[in-house]
Formats: sequence, C-alpha cells, structure tokens
Amino acid sequence: MPRALIADDERLMRDQLRARLAEVWPELEIVAEAKNGLEAVALTEQHHPDIVFLDIRMPGLTGVDAARQIAQLPTYEEADGWPGCEIVFITAYDQYAVEAFEQGVVDYVLKPAERERLQLTVGRIRQRMAERASQAADTPDEQTPPLATHTPDMQRLLQSLAGQLNPQAPAKLQWIQATVRQAIQMIPVEDVLFFISDEKYTRVQTATVEALIRKPIKELVEELDMQLFWQIHRSTLVNVKAISGVTRDERGRQLVSVRGSTEKLEVSRSYAGLFKAM
Repeated sequence: MPRALIADDERLMRDQLRARLAEVWPELEIVAEAKNGLEAVALTEQHHPDIVFLDIRMPGLTGVDAARQIAQLPTYEEADGWPGCEIVFITAYDQYAVEAFEQGVVDYVLKPAERERLQLTVGRIRQRMAERASQAADTPDEQTPPLATHTPDMQRLLQSLAGQLNPQAPAKLQWIQATVRQAIQMIPVEDVLFFISDEKYTRVQTATVEALIRKPIKELVEELDMQLFWQIHRSTLVNVKAISGVTRDERGRQLVSVRGSTEKLEVSRSYAGLFKAM
C-alpha cells in the first residue's frame, strides 16, 4: 500500500486533506502528520513515506526548505531500500503553485483541497509510481530514473521558490574560503570541479588546488547556484561544465569523469537516472 505524510501547521487543513485523500485514494495510508517543517523532515526519515504533502508556508522551517532537507535524507542501502518520496506542495499562494506545476517537477494542491483538483494530483502521482515500478522491473536498479526530489530540475526549483519566500536571503556563494595546507585561500566557485564530503570535512577540488572546508554538502546545496552544480551523491556535488563523460565499472556503478582531474566520481543509486540519456 502507498504511504503518505501530511505536513501543515493548521490542524483543520490537515484534517480536510486527510478526509479528501480518503475519498479519492482510499488505499493510501497516512502514516504521520507534522505541524511544521522540522517535524516533517524528522517524520519522513522515520517513516519513509512514498508521498509527502508539504504546506509551503510553515513556521520554523518552510515546506520548501523541508523539501530540500528531505532530498538530502539517506536512501537505498542506507535506509532499508527506501528510494525517496514524491513531493506535493500545499499552498494558498497560486503564484508558487503555478511555477512549480509548469516546470513539471512537482505537483501541488491549493487550499482548501477540492476533490476534483486532488483527483488530478493523485492520478499523476499514481501514474508516475506505476511507471517507476514497471521500469524497475524491466531494468537494473541503477538505470531506474530518479524521483523528482533527486534531479537538478527539482534542486533549481526549490532554490527559486526559497528565494521567493525569503527575498532577504543571502546571495549565492561566489567564493569558497578554504584551508590549503596552513593558509586560507579564496577560491572562485566557478573554478571548483567538485565537492566531496566525509564525516567532518568537505574537499574542494579545482584543477590546481585541493582544499578543505567545514561545511557539509546539504548546506552547500542551499548556498551554491544549482544551475552550476549537480548533486550526484549525498556526499558529492559536481560542476556541470566540468563533466566530460560517464562510464560504468565492473560492478555496474556509474562513474563521472571530470575535466582537469583524473579522479572518477561515483553516482549513487538515487541519482543514477540523471545520466541515462548519456
């Protein structure tokens, strides 16, 4: 049975959406409800739902910011085979919903949730889930297209929506202040070939410099221009302009080659479908 989580700071809105979903998708199980964005992220990590309904405007952490954090949660082997989830935004603000819908990356429900409109949303979600199940049965897992939460289009959309919700947010990073041996060096972001994180540090690699910073990938995703960088692993961001090709090793894993470096970057299963057309 498909499983879903509802996140909205208004109890009446949660009740109304749950009731409407029971009408149009009776086999859908609501496994949890969240009153804010932080709860939504925590409960998504705990329950691993197939769909997360997120109110765009919530206190503490907006639905957009919650979606960005959900996209960084462990998947597959790290999370008992969980492939991630569909994101559906709940909004009373038509301008946000229309932009998201027209880009075809994410679906939306306008408050209050009307039966007819919700049926369209549910129909699209069920179709996407059926297509993914069919593709997963016909092809190796590594070739299955990624969920929308694990695509560059989704990252760019969420970054754009976050900017609309918080127009006072800082500008995107232009420079990386990093430790190179015993010195601090200012590295232009466009010169970075890739970022790779471990438990404590993130390695910043250019064609000539290897440096370390104390900033995890999930923070860099929020601060960098995602028109320039693609996430190919929970721990790896790569400069799109630096990608020279993608190959497979003897285990079937995709490896990204980068101009200016001999290192090959592994693509995790969550993001493997990004390079299928290549």
